[in-house]
Amino acid sequence: MSSSRVKLPKNYRPTKKEKYMSPKQQEYFRQKLISWREELVEESRETISNLRQEVRDVGDEAERATRETENSLELRTRDRYRKLINKIDKALNRLDDGEYGYCDETGEEIGLARLEARPIATLCLDAQERWELRQKQMGDSR
Repeated sequence: MSSSRVKLPKNYRPTKKEKYMSPKQQEYFRQKLISWREELVEESRETISNLRQEVRDVGDEAERATRETENSLELRTRDRYRKLINKIDKALNRLDDGEYGYCDETGEEIGLARLEARPIATLCLDAQERWELRQKQMGDSR
């Protein structure tokens, strides 16, 4: 972590009037990412705890099927959280490396509004749209 962390004013929100990815903006997104990561980790812990407390030998077949479906859904959710946490960690690393907020493909600014909506974004909107179009074309050709 950077030793020159900035203290943010209460209720701070990045604005276009500031220099893009100023120390304040970087600290804002760092806190946003860390907070999101902590929420996901806590929810994952709760999921694991729920699964462990689950009574395995439920008598009735319908109840057992319902429980298995619920457990499967919880495990898929947990896997999605694990992948999100990995992306958050990569975003935090990009912050430390000074690459956060810039498109991996073009080097252009990703933009405050996009980062506010999706703080783990690695592509600017144009690059993201190109990527999605390529994905769709690959899917259509199969």
